[in-house]
Amino acid sequence: MFRFFAGGVGPTVIVGLAACAAAEQSACPVPIASEADLDGALAHVRYLADDALEGRAVASPGERCAGEYIADFFATLDLEPAGEGGTYFQTFQVRTGSRLAAPGSLAISPDSGDESNPRELSQGEWRPFGFSGSGSAEAPLVYAGSGIANSGGHQEEIPDVEGRVMVVESGTPEMEEGSLYLDPHFKGSAAQGRGASALLILLEEGEALPELSTEDKPFLRIPVVAVSGGAAEAVRAAAQGGSSFARVEAQVEPALSDARNVVAVHPGSDPALAREVVILGAHYDHLGYGGAGSLAPGVMDIHNGADDNASGTAALLEAARLLSETETARPVLFIAFSGEERGLLGSAHFVAQPTIPLESAVAMVNMDMVGRVRDNTTTVFGMATAPEWEALLAAVNESQPEPFNLTLMPDGYGPSDHSSFYGAGIPVLHFFTNTHSEYHRPEDDWQTLNGEGLDRLASLVSDLTRGLAGVGDDVSPATLTLVQSAPPEASEEGGRGYGPYFGSVPDMGYQGFGVRLTGVREGGPAANAGLQAGDVIVAFGGTEVGDLYQYTYALREMAPGDVVDVVVERDGRRVTLQAVLGERR
Repeated sequence: MFRFFAGGVGPTVIVGLAACAAAEQSACPVPIASEADLDGALAHVRYLADDALEGRAVASPGERCAGEYIADFFATLDLEPAGEGGTYFQTFQVRTGSRLAAPGSLAISPDSGDESNPRELSQGEWRPFGFSGSGSAEAPLVYAGSGIANSGGHQEEIPDVEGRVMVVESGTPEMEEGSLYLDPHFKGSAAQGRGASALLILLEEGEALPELSTEDKPFLRIPVVAVSGGAAEAVRAAAQGGSSFARVEAQVEPALSDARNVVAVHPGSDPALAREVVILGAHYDHLGYGGAGSLAPGVMDIHNGADDNASGTAALLEAARLLSETETARPVLFIAFSGEERGLLGSAHFVAQPTIPLESAVAMVNMDMVGRVRDNTTTVFGMATAPEWEALLAAVNESQPEPFNLTLMPDGYGPSDHSSFYGAGIPVLHFFTNTHSEYHRPEDDWQTLNGEGLDRLASLVSDLTRGLAGVGDDVSPATLTLVQSAPPEASEEGGRGYGPYFGSVPDMGYQGFGVRLTGVREGGPAANAGLQAGDVIVAFGGTEVGDLYQYTYALREMAPGDVVDVVVERDGRRVTLQAVLGERR
């Protein structure tokens, strides 16, 4: 693996990649010299956002190579490994899809009174979805149309399906492509909530059976199966006949792979401050070839994620280089997270299982999408998480050769890794240069970035970190006072827009049953109802909530002003609270 010289990035550096030998799974692309003379942070972006890394999807070979590149650079700076086992890496497992644990079976009998000779459907005629529950069901069939009672202008009466095998169409009338009400997971969740013992979804002509290897939605408890072709017609006829019977068995399990955070530390020089760590972070994963999360639906092409978030990672590396040149009183911890695009998985894992003690952490500074500085403007979130932030940031910004126009936002929660640390009681700042038309699309490539602005932002963050960590005998490290919650700026249920607003902040890395909260928005409906950080929502408005998807589904069924019962698990017992939903604007 290519290493930089410890003195930093030279004038002619990595701007292209040599191809990997396909047979060598452990081989990574090798940085090579080029005529473009890229230097500074943009040189790092050029490597991380090259097609050869195939979009750095979590737990992919490209993500692994990006992690090796980051660790190698930390090593050239003589930063100490702060991962596991004396390495720069902290490994955690992520679900990268699903797979069949056993073949399973599906059989139907036109007459529920004669179950001795059912029709066995072949494996090519049906397949469980990747989120299907594992288990079996033997019960009468009941046809339920689209399976959706109310969806915008569509209204449909759903029969009693409790204890039965529910049969629905994959489509929903009057719904456009991409609608929630067409989502098989939503239909499965609704069927589960109605007490169905299993769900058979009849595919339209030409619609392919589901692909398990790419499924990432949470598992349901009941079998959910897709049926195609002539078999779908037979199941539909049997269910509509009113006296049919089905036997369904599905065995689906998660496919797990290793992902890695990359962690290094610049030790502090003051033994009395050795545990008062300052954390600087950015995520380095992206979307691979698209799919879930892409804003180019149906396009399977490499999403290089130059701005999101090769830019933040590059700024992290450049700031690490600048900080490695000086002695700091407090230690500075550098973390490149993976799994952010899948729900802050890497940062949530680090907070839950830190490789160094976090109880005395001073602050966490995060960078995500910082490569598009326009009109000399940068947005900084988290200003209300500590009252000292404003004066400290203003002083550091004014000391820059060309100060930024800073847009200051109070909120410490948001869709990036700083949220994990704020939920753990650490003051945060989050740097962001705004979204753009290439966001989460294949067009987000290195040529679209502002390299000069990226270098300046890395310098600003480096100087801010020096102020937090303290430099030399004459400069005292800054002291921050945590403010636990900030005023609401945007909803956790999909951002700004119209609809019901609850004001909770889910723990995106929580893997148990229900939705664990890292916090609630001050003055929001959740806070007013008495919900608090650490609560696990298990029912919302009479609907069981097993995961974040089901929570979102239940919330969207409500309207502003609705009074809802919210059941939470708190300190080992269930508590029912009543909330009045607000309106998201």
